[in-house]
Amino acid sequence: MTIGLTPEQQQLAAAVAQFAARHAPIDKTRGSFDALAAGELPLWWDQFVANGFHAVHLPEEVGGQGGTLTDTACMLEAATTALLPGPVQSTVTAGAVALLADDTEARNTLLVALAGGASAAVIFAEDNDFRAVPVAGGWEVSGASVPTLGARSAHTMLAAADAGERTLWFVIDPQGPGIDVVGRRGTDKTVDVGAVRLDGYRCTDSAVLTGIDDARARCVAIALAAGAASGVIRWCVHAVTEHLRTREQFGKPIGAFQALQHQAAMLLVNSELATSAAWDAVRSASEERTQNQIAAWGAALMAISPAPDLVLDTLTMFGAIGYTWEHDLHLYWRRATSLAASIGPAGRYAESLGDLSRTQNRDVSLKLGDLDADFRRSVATVLDEASTLRNDRPGRQGDYENLATGPQRTLIAEAGLIAPHWPRPWGVDATQLQQLIIDEEFAKRPGLVRPSLGISEWILPTLISSAPEHIQQRFIPATQRGELGWCQLFSEPGAGSDLASLTTRATKVDGGWRIDGHKIWTSSAHTADYGALLARTDPDAAKHRGIGYFIVDMRSEGIELQPIRQATGESHFNEVFLTDVFVPDELLLGGPTDGWNLAIATMAQERVAISGYVNFDRASILRGLAAADRPDRSRVLAALGEADAYANAIKVLAVREVMRLLDGQAAGPASSIAKVAMNVMLRRTFKATLELTAPAALVEDSDPAIVEPYFHLPAELIGGGTREIQLNIIAQMILGLPRA
Repeated sequence: MTIGLTPEQQQLAAAVAQFAARHAPIDKTRGSFDALAAGELPLWWDQFVANGFHAVHLPEEVGGQGGTLTDTACMLEAATTALLPGPVQSTVTAGAVALLADDTEARNTLLVALAGGASAAVIFAEDNDFRAVPVAGGWEVSGASVPTLGARSAHTMLAAADAGERTLWFVIDPQGPGIDVVGRRGTDKTVDVGAVRLDGYRCTDSAVLTGIDDARARCVAIALAAGAASGVIRWCVHAVTEHLRTREQFGKPIGAFQALQHQAAMLLVNSELATSAAWDAVRSASEERTQNQIAAWGAALMAISPAPDLVLDTLTMFGAIGYTWEHDLHLYWRRATSLAASIGPAGRYAESLGDLSRTQNRDVSLKLGDLDADFRRSVATVLDEASTLRNDRPGRQGDYENLATGPQRTLIAEAGLIAPHWPRPWGVDATQLQQLIIDEEFAKRPGLVRPSLGISEWILPTLISSAPEHIQQRFIPATQRGELGWCQLFSEPGAGSDLASLTTRATKVDGGWRIDGHKIWTSSAHTADYGALLARTDPDAAKHRGIGYFIVDMRSEGIELQPIRQATGESHFNEVFLTDVFVPDELLLGGPTDGWNLAIATMAQERVAISGYVNFDRASILRGLAAADRPDRSRVLAALGEADAYANAIKVLAVREVMRLLDGQAAGPASSIAKVAMNVMLRRTFKATLELTAPAALVEDSDPAIVEPYFHLPAELIGGGTREIQLNIIAQMILGLPRA
């Protein structure tokens, strides 16, 4: 997905792309490198201004388009995807920072000039050593800046200087006395770079902007730079996918090679996370400052800082051709490298984010207000009553609060709120909006533990879609009340993730089926009352056909369980041996050969559920370490910041998918992308935790527990399909790369 989610934003991005194709194709841009470096505006600048692209976010009263910062990020993303040259980013950033100032004549004069087409640059306090001293009628400023994007081409500049007890934000006239802009050889060949030197530069009071919050200003700049970085990475995804589809070696497209498929799929995953983080950063501009900073620093870590390495990954997939001057790839590599350098060291954002998220979480939720107020009231009534009740029995499959049974859970279940999106009477046919309302109402009651269906959450939808009513009545209510436990009998020793290769046989007999086979890695089989089982009903059919989907009573004669002891010493998984196990006809769901499609539906439910695990805090140990006064605290804060940036990007990815669904769009690839991203996040977070808590992992009974959660990690990394399986799905089903 692009940053833009609304039709209007997508139309804006398309218009920018069309403009770039007409006025600034890359081959023409290549011929203007010297002119751009010298600070000359592109020949099409006036047409760009006439279209209003440069002033999307500026108020209509100053000549702008009256749009949002998100609209501008959509424009920048599209412009960067097309490698539109010139000081586009620096100019729109100057306008966005100026909008943070008090509504004064100085601010409005600058905004009118920008809306009129003046190019601009911004120099932040941490990027200069400007010192301002008061003089009659204004200020005198001296000092030098680091190399700054757009400085040579700027008609005007907005800069920050140290004025003693405060930061002075002021407008610089590049043609005025006391200023020298020294051109530098920019890494990005499509935009000029210059270092600004001020020597007694006189700034009148009429050129001073008041009320700008330095942190907010930096957040705005980061958010817009993240939008541009998203455009770079998105171009890489499109370019390399096309290359892998068409480039042939050894008689077939190189995109059929699994190593390249996985690399391309990971590039898409990182692109989606970068886009999500950039979107979150721009939308957070209207939120309170800490939330704005958490989102912006996250975008620095998820979109801007990784961009050069992601382009380098792209180059390795292209091979030597991608390393030539003639190939456009190096121009995007240069743009990504320049963007990453422009925000300063990424480590400071990681450390700052860690310090912020040590005590505060990023609130990525949609603000629903009073939408569907009647439904909200009905949910609140049920949950208020549930809060007065208690569950009095442990769950069938573990003594966990969310599995406990009793009056509280029964009330919630009978109200249809355990799985509200299911059809009545098992749910309430909740729309996406109503599901969000239910989430909010549970969140308002932190003392009320939301019941979980466990593994049955993946299985019961198949019963709802394919079982007769009396079978539904037999199993679903009792399961929702927590009185029945389930397991999933899919994997086999010789099949693994390739379910179509299963060999368990179901033979038709009088009144039912006899099943013989061997299942493995079956979670919770030892506590399950029933299991969903796949077995081959027609050995002569193609391997994806001839499979049946059965409900098996786990107490049936002929079932033998062998616990599989895990690295933790516990046994949550099992081998299940089935010898002449009878299953009545009524417990075959669908037809004898419908099992494959039903299994795919079950696994889709599983992967969606797994991707939601990011809502659990996986960095809690790092958070605890960050609260302590220790010599390596800066390392701990940086590790926490990186972990939270990644987790927040996954959460935002899910929020954006929900927004698409609310808009009536079809479900996208978010669940597969989130599953892979979760895998990466867990590995990174646990690696940092082990390193920073050493030598705690020398013992199993450390406080806090380190080894126990770490040794449980494989269950999440493998469950629901390994990362490699998900990368195959992304490469072949989403990117359209050829099968081997």
